[in-house]
Amino acid sequence: FENLLQSKLCNFGTNKDEVLSTQPLLYGDFMVPNSDTKIYEEITDYNKLTRILDEYLDDYNQINTAQMKLVLFLDAIRHVSRIARIIRQPLGNALLLGVGGSGRQSLTRLATHMAEYDLFQIELSKNYGIAEWKDDIKNCMMKAGLDNTVIVFLFSDTQIKSETFLEDINNILNSGDVPNIYAVEDLDRIYQEMKPMVQDAGLQPTKSNLFSAFTKRVRSNIHLVICMSPIGETFRSRLRQFPSLVNCCTIDWFSEWPEEALHSVASNFLQEITEIDNPDIITGLVNACVSIHQSVAECSLRFKQELSRSNYVTPTSYLELLGIFAKLIRLKKSELSNQRNRTKTGLEKLLSTAGEVAKLQADLEEMQPQLEQAQIETAQTMEQIQKDSVVANETKEIVQKKEKEASAKAEETQAIADDAQKDLDEALPMLDAALASLKSLNKNDVVEVRALQRPPLGVKLVIDAVCIMKEVKAKKVAGEKIGTKVDDYWEPGKALLQDPTKFLEGLFKYDKDNIPDSVIQKIQPYIDNEDFTPAAISKVSRACTSICQWARAMHKYHFVAKAVAPKRAALAEAKESLDETLRILNEAKTQLREVEEGIATLEKKYEECLAKKQELAEKCEVCSGRLERAEKLIGGLGNEKVRWAESVSNFDSMLVNVVGDVMISSGIVSYLGSFTGEYRSSMLQYWQTKLTENSIPHTDGTTLVSSFGDPVKIRTWQIFGLPKDSLSVENGVIVQYSKRWPLFIDPQGQANKWIKSMEKEHSLDVIKLTEKDFLRTLENAIRFGKPCLLENVGEELDPALEPILLQQTFKQAGSMVIKLGDSVIPYHDDFKFYLTTKLPNPHYTPEVSARVTIVNFTLSPGGLEDQLLGIVVAEERPDLEEAKNALIISNAKMKQELKEIEDKILYRLSNAEGNPVDDIDLIKTLEASKLKSQEIEAKVADAELTEKEIDVTRSKYIPVAVRTQLLFFCTTGLANIDPMYQYSLEWFVNIFLNSITDAEKADDLEVRICNINDHFTFNLYTNVCRSLFEKDKLLFSFLLCVRILMNENKIDMDEWRFLLAGGTTVSKEISNPAPDWISERVWLNILTMPSLPRFATFADEFAEHIDGFKRIFDSSEPHKEPLPGHWDTDLDSFQKILALKGVRADKVTNAMQDFVSEKLGQRFIEPQTANLGMAYKDSSPTSPLIFILSQGTDPAADLYKFAEQMKFHKKLSAISLGQGQGPRAESMMKLAMDRGQWIFFQNCHLSPSWMPALERLIENIDDKVHRDFRLWLTSMPSPKFPVPVLQNGSKMTVEPPRGVKANLLKSFTGFNDNVLSENSKANEYKYLLLSLCVFHGITLERRKFGALGFNIPYEFTDGDLRICISQLGMFLEEYEEIPFKVLKYTAGHINYGGRVTDDWDRRCIMNILADFYCPAALDNDYKFSESGIYHQLSPESDHKVYMTYIRGLPINDTPEMFGLHENANITFALNETSNLLSGLMLLQPKSSQGSGTSREAIVEETARGILSRVPSPVGLEDVMEKYPVKYEESMNTVLIQEVIRYNRLLKTIHSTLNDLLKALKGLVVMSQELETMFNSLYNNTVPVLWANKAYPSLKPLASWVTDLEARMQFLQTWIDEGIPSVFWVSGFFFPQAFLTGTLQNFARRAVISIDIISFDFKVMPQSPEDVVTRPENGCYVRGLFVEGARFDQESFELAESKPKELYTDMPLMWLIPTPNRKQPSSGIYVCPVYKTLTRAGTLSTTGHSTNYVVSVEIPTSKPQYHWIKRGVALICALNY
Repeated sequence: FENLLQSKLCNFGTNKDEVLSTQPLLYGDFMVPNSDTKIYEEITDYNKLTRILDEYLDDYNQINTAQMKLVLFLDAIRHVSRIARIIRQPLGNALLLGVGGSGRQSLTRLATHMAEYDLFQIELSKNYGIAEWKDDIKNCMMKAGLDNTVIVFLFSDTQIKSETFLEDINNILNSGDVPNIYAVEDLDRIYQEMKPMVQDAGLQPTKSNLFSAFTKRVRSNIHLVICMSPIGETFRSRLRQFPSLVNCCTIDWFSEWPEEALHSVASNFLQEITEIDNPDIITGLVNACVSIHQSVAECSLRFKQELSRSNYVTPTSYLELLGIFAKLIRLKKSELSNQRNRTKTGLEKLLSTAGEVAKLQADLEEMQPQLEQAQIETAQTMEQIQKDSVVANETKEIVQKKEKEASAKAEETQAIADDAQKDLDEALPMLDAALASLKSLNKNDVVEVRALQRPPLGVKLVIDAVCIMKEVKAKKVAGEKIGTKVDDYWEPGKALLQDPTKFLEGLFKYDKDNIPDSVIQKIQPYIDNEDFTPAAISKVSRACTSICQWARAMHKYHFVAKAVAPKRAALAEAKESLDETLRILNEAKTQLREVEEGIATLEKKYEECLAKKQELAEKCEVCSGRLERAEKLIGGLGNEKVRWAESVSNFDSMLVNVVGDVMISSGIVSYLGSFTGEYRSSMLQYWQTKLTENSIPHTDGTTLVSSFGDPVKIRTWQIFGLPKDSLSVENGVIVQYSKRWPLFIDPQGQANKWIKSMEKEHSLDVIKLTEKDFLRTLENAIRFGKPCLLENVGEELDPALEPILLQQTFKQAGSMVIKLGDSVIPYHDDFKFYLTTKLPNPHYTPEVSARVTIVNFTLSPGGLEDQLLGIVVAEERPDLEEAKNALIISNAKMKQELKEIEDKILYRLSNAEGNPVDDIDLIKTLEASKLKSQEIEAKVADAELTEKEIDVTRSKYIPVAVRTQLLFFCTTGLANIDPMYQYSLEWFVNIFLNSITDAEKADDLEVRICNINDHFTFNLYTNVCRSLFEKDKLLFSFLLCVRILMNENKIDMDEWRFLLAGGTTVSKEISNPAPDWISERVWLNILTMPSLPRFATFADEFAEHIDGFKRIFDSSEPHKEPLPGHWDTDLDSFQKILALKGVRADKVTNAMQDFVSEKLGQRFIEPQTANLGMAYKDSSPTSPLIFILSQGTDPAADLYKFAEQMKFHKKLSAISLGQGQGPRAESMMKLAMDRGQWIFFQNCHLSPSWMPALERLIENIDDKVHRDFRLWLTSMPSPKFPVPVLQNGSKMTVEPPRGVKANLLKSFTGFNDNVLSENSKANEYKYLLLSLCVFHGITLERRKFGALGFNIPYEFTDGDLRICISQLGMFLEEYEEIPFKVLKYTAGHINYGGRVTDDWDRRCIMNILADFYCPAALDNDYKFSESGIYHQLSPESDHKVYMTYIRGLPINDTPEMFGLHENANITFALNETSNLLSGLMLLQPKSSQGSGTSREAIVEETARGILSRVPSPVGLEDVMEKYPVKYEESMNTVLIQEVIRYNRLLKTIHSTLNDLLKALKGLVVMSQELETMFNSLYNNTVPVLWANKAYPSLKPLASWVTDLEARMQFLQTWIDEGIPSVFWVSGFFFPQAFLTGTLQNFARRAVISIDIISFDFKVMPQSPEDVVTRPENGCYVRGLFVEGARFDQESFELAESKPKELYTDMPLMWLIPTPNRKQPSSGIYVCPVYKTLTRAGTLSTTGHSTNYVVSVEIPTSKPQYHWIKRGVALICALNY
């Protein structure tokens, strides 16, 4: 982009630096937080931007429970700015592309917070499905549409539980709606709430307008931010399926963090670590962190290339590195400092103790006289105390008497006071209530009363009462009666109310204790008046109510105060009397205190004397004790002094180096868990060089185990089953220190076993994802702090586990909790979580890799060797192994105790306050420890001596362990060949144990070891062979042989690599000495051989021994021929295979067989047939028996027969799996388990979705199941078949045996003497039975020769043979004469022929059958093959003789057996050799490749090259004008049709290539078709898009394009120069049309029906170049090739092929149309013509393959059946 921008700016005569003032160019509207008007502007102040974003981040963290700790480096800031801009735009949506852990979600949350929008994200739980998803998005859309809330919908591809999710997101992006998501009530609500808005817009509130307005608002308010990982095919297909993800989103690529980001983050983190204060070291560490991260990314690529193992390095890994470094540096520095300080303190105290001994002795002598003086002083003081005590007691009695009197008076006074108070308490509440009521009044209330002109009665009464209480004079006014005057208080009262504040204050301060009696008399009538109550007054005035209350309270108080007055007087008098009494008492007390103080002084003096005496005595005692203890301490720890001094020195250097050591350890924990040992070592070395370069102090050769491994803990782990090799120990330490939960890659179950054993005492919960309630178990483990093991996980983890894996804990109500699904549960700190997978090479996505620590627990050779040694010694010498294990446990225990003792001593020494000799506990501990440690040291020394003796004896069995370990890795590697070849360690160990038991005993240990090795090697071979397909058995035996020899250093690794991959360098160019028989390819092989030291002169000397090599080249058994000259003696057997590969690669497999036979024995290449009885014997109710099927096989009949033998035929239930059969199969299995029946599940590969359920069912079979229960399974090879079931099951491959010998062996193994002699025509039956079995073997084995054998590889089965045998017996019984015709027809046309769909194959099979079902076969001398190796046996022979004869037959079939030429074997053998070496290659570690040119560049170059070569479509109109459709010239029509067909192809090629080139530039979308085409061009194969529009062809792409050019040249020549004299028949798109046109021309010229015309054939002696004119009738054709024979130009007939010559040119042929022609009965071979070498095509209605063109007659002197069995045919186009 930068370059594009620069180039475009150059067009305008400027450059980027002039136009863009700042770098990077950032815009945003978030620079003024909390602003109402957001201004989108360029951001030029980078520092200010960083500060503001940090403020936003702090603000976010204060609001949310889930904290985000982000370092906002430049790259992150750019992403935040982009996301903020996108979500602030109308209809802005983002597609964030990057691997998991790159910060996509965190930065989106921050950007959403900055925009002040709501963030919505779905929360996955175990049962989250489509229904929950629909509810979530509906609620989100309703909120956006109805509440008009702007929402950012954050969605990650890890949350895609169903592709439906993406379909709905696609719809929201497109239209703001998801079809059929709203219920009727939802729609009603939408219509209701959108109505005002639609009306405001001036639209009619129709449903469509309302809903349209709603969806518009939804679309504008919801901003989708979709986070996806660009890794894998799924991502591409999703983009293609859901185009809105690209069309409606702005794409933001989160590429790997740039170096600046890595530096910035590391610097930020490391600055905060207080333990490192040196700036130079911090700078060095930052550089080291970056180097570590980048080096692991590079190593991961190599890991992928060499071992095909995926490992992803994400930013999360980098943060993990920094986090672990911070944690470990604190831990290690603190630990080392504590240990150093503790040891140093202990050492110092030990040294200071020695110097104190003399001082202690001097102190003791000085203290002795002081002690005697103190005793005298104590006695004198005691005498004085006794005298003073008598006086004090007398005074005390007087004081006590006075005290009693005072108490009595005080009680009396209190009673009077209480009585008075009681009376007062009655009036006070009323008074308080009145005052409270008054307080509630305000000025206005009083003014309101005063303003009344005519006050109501109540108000008047209240004012009267106030005036009376305040003694205000009434005004005399006229009464009711004339002449009378009455008192009226209203006017005076109003005057009182003149100043409300003063009035209210007067009420509060009223002198209630001195109310005159006259006032009380005046007020009494009012008090008695019913209208003068608060209740009555409240009806007229609020203010008056309160005043009324006050007046009544004053009245009441007056009477109470009056009654209390005399009591108050009495109280005053009593108090006066009490005071006098107390005065006298106090005087007596003072006197007593003075006496007591005198005594106390004396007592104190006495105590001081006593203490002094005691102290001196103790000091003497302590001094003696300290002397004694100091001597013990010095004696006890004397020998530790030197060691501790060394330790302190070591700790000092470790504290310096700790920074580098911890950095290395952190790198291992964070990054290297998933790597194998070799990769870890290389990374470690590289990191150490980087530390040195950056001047970071570190220990040379430091490792994680040396830095952080606790030997005692490691020993404990090993006791619990952790393998003892260094890799496993390192894995254990990684698990201990990793911050993330571990996920073990554990194909052999080692980690599983270790975790279960280690955590057993902590109540480990074991769960599987397949269990229904696994989440509930997990919840309980989290709640109660138990360890939990999740077994057998696949490549994807349940999204419900995410909060646990990310450890998303937060505080709630002061305690730590975690949200799991919908519930929040308490999080216990002791909770531990382990995950294991049995997949040997799982591919975990970056998202999974970021959440867990992947730990590669794949078995290492060292670890396995140790285990196997333990097993063999336990079996052979159980006494030794028990002693060894007991020693390991006791040693670990004793070393633990020793460490604890030393720790205890150092702890007590360093924490002892003052002098350590005063710590009696320490000295006691030391005495006990000294004894214990001496005892333990002696025991440890003895134990180590015993262990050495045991190890010497054990080591004698190492050859067994080494051999077994080698064979185990040979076996496990087979899974790379076929996914069904899976073997568990447990299964392997069982075979090993059986071999130890069954191997021949011997007194001599070496002989015994040899016996065990031989027996086990063959036992394993037979067991594994039972589960291998025939094609892989030689591979396995050869691999066993080579690995054993490699271990003995008998095979050179360079020579081994040369055998597998060939040579690549030619050290010296030498010309080919015999180009007539040595092809270029063979000579190139020979020239590369001198790169091997033993073959240095091979190429130079080749010409000298040319005759010897020619002999080998021409031999039918070159692998048995001696090498010429000194080479035969100089080379060993293996090196001879290399020489053979150079000259005759097709015989390498035969040489391998001989090699295995020579080194391991003939039995290792003999066919090992699967035996149901053996397999059943090895099985158990918990391990299933698995038939691995090949095409066209069915073991059902064999199983039913075996069930009958075992009396289980009535207890055998079978079901063929397929859609919907799972539940039925499950119920059948449960029933069979209960009843002890056999259950047979057929075709497991057809039900891949049910396989996890099957795995769960088999896992859950426990030991309580019925012992007769067996589970039988059949499956074609399938990667979906559960690996654990395969590993622990008993496997058998079911396929037709390989080779005629093996087929005969299988057939005759099923017979016995009774079967052979049961027919009345026993002799004829035996003859024809052998014939039939040989015929069966031949028909099966012909298939391996490809199209030479049969056009179509038919799946003939044992069932065909069985029915033929049955019919043979039946027809022989029924007919007197042997009915050969009936036998041939039933076998050739019905039983075998029923499968044959091609007429030419039917011709072939009937010709073959004629040799076996014929009268001549009823003769002892009859030979089934020319060589006579296969022949008839005398009918007197019994079954044993037949078996002996069959076993004596050669393993490898020669082509003559099948009637084929020797050459037929070459193609087959070359393919077989190539496949075998490719298989062996798959088992080797790959070497990494150089980077080279990118795939895109290669494909672009190829595409442009093809475009330049392939001509444009031909102008059809011009051709039609030049060659119009004419009655008398059908060739014109043929030409036009060919041009139409080729044009269609050429247009496709040009358009697709142009589209691909555009797609590579990103101008158009790379569709699935274009991507497939891209891969085809890269792999040099013809793209499917072209092949579908093209003629049949097997050529690779380069040859195909050359061929297409030639075809177009042929047509163009025809168009330009007229109808050719000779037609290139191979150049036609549809040659049949051309042949029909030729016949048509003749029919029209001769005016006869085309139906009666056929071709006569004549082979021409001329070459095509010599022919210049067309024949009058018919046509000349060229371009055909003969396969299976050759045309001899001298004898002018069909002849045998020359050796090694597979295809030859057919001469020019003249096809002559002839009416009513009869085919000659002899002298010809009717030869089919095919378009390609496969010959097979789709079957047409004619009974011929679409690949078939025509049949031609070729002259021959041999009978036709000879060439039919040879498989001779003419081919239009070869495959090169």
